[in-house]
Amino acid sequence: MFSRLVFGLGLLSATALVHPALAADARTLQIFVSKNKQSLVVYDGTEVVATSKVSTGKDGHTTPSGIFSVLEKQKYHESNLYSAAPMPFMQRLTWSGIALHESNSVPRYPASHGCVRMPGAFAKMLYRMTEPGIPVIISDDELVPQPIDHPNLFRPDAPAAMPLLSDVELRPSIPDSPQKPVQVAMNDTAAMPMPMVQPLATHEAEPPSEPISMLITRRTLRETVIDIQTLLNQLGFSAGDPDGVLGPSTVQAINAFKTLRPTEFAGDRSLVSDALLKSVYAATGKGEPPNGVIMVRQAFKPIFEAPVTIADPGLALGTHFFTLHAVDGQAGTADWLGITLENNLSRETMKRLGIASQESSIVMGKPIALSLSRITIPDETRRRIDALISPGSTLTISDTGLGRETGEGTDFITITRG
Repeated sequence: MFSRLVFGLGLLSATALVHPALAADARTLQIFVSKNKQSLVVYDGTEVVATSKVSTGKDGHTTPSGIFSVLEKQKYHESNLYSAAPMPFMQRLTWSGIALHESNSVPRYPASHGCVRMPGAFAKMLYRMTEPGIPVIISDDELVPQPIDHPNLFRPDAPAAMPLLSDVELRPSIPDSPQKPVQVAMNDTAAMPMPMVQPLATHEAEPPSEPISMLITRRTLRETVIDIQTLLNQLGFSAGDPDGVLGPSTVQAINAFKTLRPTEFAGDRSLVSDALLKSVYAATGKGEPPNGVIMVRQAFKPIFEAPVTIADPGLALGTHFFTLHAVDGQAGTADWLGITLENNLSRETMKRLGIASQESSIVMGKPIALSLSRITIPDETRRRIDALISPGSTLTISDTGLGRETGEGTDFITITRG
């Protein structure tokens, strides 16, 4: 691999140069920042290709821990938050102001206002090495990506042809913005008890050479309301567009549905509940509702989402991150790397998500394999993703869903510690 030949020429030095042709292989890189060590390490697969000291956020301006990616690059940028402070060779990680950038002050202890400061020579070198979408993992302790082989990870063994979208119903995926929902389609077949989501041509998948990012998480009120809206419309109630918003039309349709079943909902004062979801699923012959979802993005844009099932939902999944380093389409193999991040769920979050214990995701056996084994992905969804993966594709597993940093122009950003 050409990039490894380039990396072998002394990139452990912060002053080494990077060949311009490296950009073609940059998608396989990962950047790891340790706040305890005040260090940054660049990996290509399991190989260390560059290291540097850094300065992260000081008390009161702590650098968040979590899973990020490079969203934007600017050779010269001025802070929008701190008196136009210069941020040369800036690589943005969040639209709220966290970035990697050059600084004249990198004392190897927390000293910044939240960003990750790097020495000038290294910041320039790293800027030449990367491209938007490259993962950046920030954690307290040092993390090292490890090869992982698990049957639930995707591989190019059976890509399927896209189904026709002639007589299907529309369902929104993650919107680019609150004003612009993305429309996707949902198959309704007797062989598949849960709805399968497919995209419209407006968000047709990019060629497989473009990496995708995926998030597997628990379903939230948004996904529940989308399902209720979609299925109530199928039953003849006017629930409005399936957008996950409890607007007047949706509320009226829910109340009308409950009115026809007074015994079933006697004493149920909540508008949306598990009982309502199960009843709507049963009324449309969909079986048991799913409790998880997989979301897919490509080039920072939503592509589609589909239901998954999480076994033992009372146990935390933990936070895990996977990157696809290499794919062999002829052999049908994929080389995945994985890490587990520290899980920090508050009592309020655990109660909201229905999690009774997070210990199993931390101390029992191999947490990364245990979490993967608890997830069931419908075959049609798996075939769809198998056909899309390419080197640089990523998968996040998290209990906490879409955080506030995930939005228009981002991959899936997971904050594990604010």
